[in-house]
Amino acid sequence: MATYLDFEQKIAKIEEEIESAKAVSNSSAVAKLEKDLEKEVAKTFGSLSDYQKLQLARHPDRPYALDYIRLIMEDAYEIHGDRAFRDDPAILCYIGYIGGQKTMVIGEQKGRGVKNKIKRNFGMPNPEGYRKALRAVRLAEKFDIPILMLIDTPGAYPGLGAEERGQSEAIAKNLFEFASTRVPMVSVVIGEGGSGGALAIGVADKLAMMRYSIFAVISPEGCSAILWNDPSKVEAATKALKITPGDLLEHKLVDDVLDEPLIGAHRDKEKAAQVLKAYFLESVSALRELTVDEMLEKRYHKLVAVGAYEE
Repeated sequence: MATYLDFEQKIAKIEEEIESAKAVSNSSAVAKLEKDLEKEVAKTFGSLSDYQKLQLARHPDRPYALDYIRLIMEDAYEIHGDRAFRDDPAILCYIGYIGGQKTMVIGEQKGRGVKNKIKRNFGMPNPEGYRKALRAVRLAEKFDIPILMLIDTPGAYPGLGAEERGQSEAIAKNLFEFASTRVPMVSVVIGEGGSGGALAIGVADKLAMMRYSIFAVISPEGCSAILWNDPSKVEAATKALKITPGDLLEHKLVDDVLDEPLIGAHRDKEKAAQVLKAYFLESVSALRELTVDEMLEKRYHKLVAVGAYEE
């Protein structure tokens, strides 16, 4: 059963009416209602606020990394463990083929349902997850395999055990190592990109965001709590943080925005997956035209330009 957000209630009503018309085989009514639905979708999703985009990025039905892997990857084989502590289910590593291109996919997985959410730690990786990701990247580099990284996390896990095992060091090491990895790297924010948890698999030649995703140094809830000590200020914090794809593209913090379906990837997962697949293959094709040294030089200048300003 589909989950509708507050601002989607008119869409929910029309879709319910369409199902009723289909049940009695009223084709003329179905045709009219489908036109009404198209207009309502264009109206509703054509003027979304930043907070509404945040709600879509966190939508419970939104496709997660594993959904995309299953939709676009063939002969997928999962890689487990960091060879030091344990396997972290919040980070997925798969090797396989995307459109005939051998690929290493690394993604953050939130999980659905209570048991899965707990198993995946709500998509918040521990240091061993980032070390597993680094192991997968080194393996891909050894065999000249392009890398696709799927960002979707509220942030790295801040628990005591994670800190004891070197959470900050694991993230920093990934930033350092990924910057000089000698294969094409493409990273896409598919949902929620939170803080260092997102940055740890966000260093790439191409960093893109799905239309309804966010990329933030802190959650709007955390920001409103720190600045105003008032949870009702979440909408104001969301707007002030500039965390939506349009704002980040304008400030040159991301390279591209991917046009997932207007009504949201959660309503048409297959189409969203094809958009992601096409972007990855096009990016790898363009990067392969460069020499490795040229690719690394471009990546370096892209990274050092982040946060640059003029007085």
